[in-house]
Amino acid sequence: MQPTIDYEKLGFRIKSLRISKKMTQDNLAQAVGCNVSHISNVENCHTKVSLITLLAIANALNTSIDYLLSNQYENASLALDNEILRAIKGCDSEKKEKVLKIISIL
Repeated sequence: MQPTIDYEKLGFRIKSLRISKKMTQDNLAQAVGCNVSHISNVENCHTKVSLITLLAIANALNTSIDYLLSNQYENASLALDNEILRAIKGCDSEKKEKVLKIISIL
């Protein structure tokens, strides 16, 4: 059986990440180079997103396509590992120490 993309999960992940980054649909649309209604349609699963638009969305949200689709992989661990590394990459040593302490508590 060929794998399929769950566009509802993908749209929800895009929306959640956009909101967590305090971006509006308009901000994201401008960064991607499309109109607001297209972003809304992608987030609400009214249309399938093209690969080129998905790449632009990932870049605008400073994430990876892997992360946007990670909740659909059979083994999502690698995508999540990469997203964690991406998130802490720009942190100074002090913040990285705090993150490490938090992880060790978990």
